[in-house]
Amino acid sequence: MSSSYRFGDYQRKLGAGRNEMSMNRFFPKLETDAEGCVVPRELPPLKLVPAEIYRLIRPYVSVRFMEQIKAVVPLAVYLVLFQILILRQLEADYWIITSGLFAVIVGLMFFMEGLKLGLMPFGTVIGATLPRKLSLPLVLLITLLLGIGVTFAEPAIGALKAAGQNVSVEQAPYLYALLNDWSGVLVLVVGASVGLAAVLGTLRFVYGWSLKPLIYATLMPVLALTLFAAMDPELQKVIGLAWDCGAVTTGPVTVPLVLSLGIGIAAAAGKGDSELSGFGIVTLASLFPIIGVFLLALYVSNSQSPGEIIALARDLASTAQDVSPAWYERSPWQEIVLGVRAILPLVLFLFFVFNVVLKEKLQNKGEMIYGIVLTVIGMCIFNLGLTFGLSMLGGSIGSLVPAAFLEIPGIEISPIYKYIVGVTLALLFAWALGYGATIAEPALNALGETTEELTNGVFKKSTLLKAVSLGVAFGIAAGVAKLVFDLPLVWILVPGYLLAIVLTFFSSEQFVNVAWDSAGVTTGPITVPLVLAMGLGIGGAMNAVEGFGILCLASIGPIISVMVTGLWASYQARIQTLAIQAVSTSHEQEAQAIV
Repeated sequence: MSSSYRFGDYQRKLGAGRNEMSMNRFFPKLETDAEGCVVPRELPPLKLVPAEIYRLIRPYVSVRFMEQIKAVVPLAVYLVLFQILILRQLEADYWIITSGLFAVIVGLMFFMEGLKLGLMPFGTVIGATLPRKLSLPLVLLITLLLGIGVTFAEPAIGALKAAGQNVSVEQAPYLYALLNDWSGVLVLVVGASVGLAAVLGTLRFVYGWSLKPLIYATLMPVLALTLFAAMDPELQKVIGLAWDCGAVTTGPVTVPLVLSLGIGIAAAAGKGDSELSGFGIVTLASLFPIIGVFLLALYVSNSQSPGEIIALARDLASTAQDVSPAWYERSPWQEIVLGVRAILPLVLFLFFVFNVVLKEKLQNKGEMIYGIVLTVIGMCIFNLGLTFGLSMLGGSIGSLVPAAFLEIPGIEISPIYKYIVGVTLALLFAWALGYGATIAEPALNALGETTEELTNGVFKKSTLLKAVSLGVAFGIAAGVAKLVFDLPLVWILVPGYLLAIVLTFFSSEQFVNVAWDSAGVTTGPITVPLVLAMGLGIGGAMNAVEGFGILCLASIGPIISVMVTGLWASYQARIQTLAIQAVSTSHEQEAQAIV
């Protein structure tokens, strides 16, 4: 039996147990002057006790801290467990490494938050304003200079510079010269290459060019220079460095800042509403530095002989023993100086362009300055973590991996396993490391969501995550196999990219853009230093000439795997479409027969 209730009684029941108070009780009464205008009243300063400050800040910090925890801790735990359980070695400096990894987490937390609040909005605002105030040549010039600046601000560039200390000048003089004597020029060349890629990517945004012809035109000189260097016994030792530089540059600073600038320019030019506006520039920024490093290596080889490089290195080594380094060349001051030097010039350049060239007033100035300060602090802390955490952990693991199947001096129990078992474990370790490091990459998850949206669900996010992670896993495993079996890198690179060119020809524009850009987003600030240090550690333990090449193979892997998956997804979609058409046709024939 139903009963009826008054709506007012129902509302009163909902409000039971709740007290309502007027907001007027919390504010003083307004006072008016003789003319009836409200007299402004200054509120007393807000005073918070430490417990209240903690409760306010904790939700803001904990979310960002946990993001980096999820990216760093599982990877570190996997490496430590592999070292203890499989390699049967305990790291002596585990407290230093743990502190370094904590610094990596805190540094990345500050850095990524500052990037989001400061540098990225800056790039978007400048990109949207440039075409309205300046001509296209001046816009491209500023884009070129910005590409150079973001390369110096890339966290993984520090890992590339540190790698030069582990190269033997007697075994690889040109490689040693590039990473030591010419290290500043090397970073400048890589930055200029990224700047040129940004210019070409911006033109592509403005004019709506297809990515396929640009890939073909860029890969031709890249592969030609690779084959030319492979014919020279000294220059072939630079191949791994040149290709790895392409992976190092597409990091958390270059990709979002240059991309936001390019999209802003495209939107201002009326071309930003295309579904492909955000793709392609990462690909170009990873290929152009390869050409730049090869050209620099050719210049060094023509200006200095291997004997001159070796003699100069020995003279500097003997001099360095007598002269103690300056305070800014010693840790931790060196990391702090490098962190400030990486971010501050880029910020000053952005301010100069916005205030002097464009003569604009900055909106949300306080928030952007806050983000820039966080970026500088985060870069300094991350550099400390890179020195005492990621590099030490990766180098330690890499130097111990060959002990699984070879006798290594300094390790009592080596080889730990029979040769075939040890090699298998080393390759499985590399495969799992690549898969685990990639599946947790934040940029990859964002790319997956965008891809699923742009392809109308044909290429799902989960499918892309698995395809990219498998490609990186097999790529890193192939890189370790290259070091273990002492294979020439060109034997793996050239066939891999020739296969990628064939797949590019048969793939649609959407999948080509996603596949080639996925190679850039997988090489993040954690993966690059760790894999680079691990490769150098393996190469050093096995007395290899150099340990480069793993990163570039980790980039070609997802290109192939994503395009193969895309072709399969397109084939499945065509089959479903044909099946639907066949069913509808049969229904129409049956209806006509009945009529």
